[in-house]
Amino acid sequence: MKDKFLEIYRENITRPGAEEFLKWLESTDFFTAPASTRFHLSRPGGLVEHSVHVYERLRAMYIHERVMGGMEAEAYDLDSQQEETVAICGLLHDICKANFYGVEMRNRKNEQGQWEKYPFYVVNDQLPYGHGEKSVYIISSFMKLSRKEAMAIRWHMGFSDNEFKAGGYSVGNAFEMFPLAVLTHIADLQATYLDEGDGEA
Repeated sequence: MKDKFLEIYRENITRPGAEEFLKWLESTDFFTAPASTRFHLSRPGGLVEHSVHVYERLRAMYIHERVMGGMEAEAYDLDSQQEETVAICGLLHDICKANFYGVEMRNRKNEQGQWEKYPFYVVNDQLPYGHGEKSVYIISSFMKLSRKEAMAIRWHMGFSDNEFKAGGYSVGNAFEMFPLAVLTHIADLQATYLDEGDGEA
């Protein structure tokens, strides 16, 4: 998945700062980190795999929305700016999870009833700046984001975002104003529960 991520990134993300950002990313654990501590893709490399899944889902929906919006002539040929936007939002929405997880050893009983140690992912947040907002902050240190890109990444958690749980309305306002934010959130859900879940359709 790392090779696929890098191919998509280098082919589509070319704005100033893109190479510097990629060098920084290579210095982190992004390509070996899990996507979560114990839920979806809780394994080495899970984070980059999830990022590619979200990109693929987002790109497919972006094309679909253009078709439904009456732009059939261009629907299957996104221009370079659109491709870059989709790649940034899909591949980089969870950059906040780079250098985010640690590993601890815990005890459990094996099949023989004997205690054994096993590795367990834990959160070890070195930059406690939130989730979506942290991704925007990190990316913006290297590359300029458009307003719709920043909104899509900031609110990709949708109504499970802590700000909404605390009573805020910003996510709903963002979804009304920026369709890309809605699509990014849906792509994240699809990747998590359809591509990476254990359930059957």
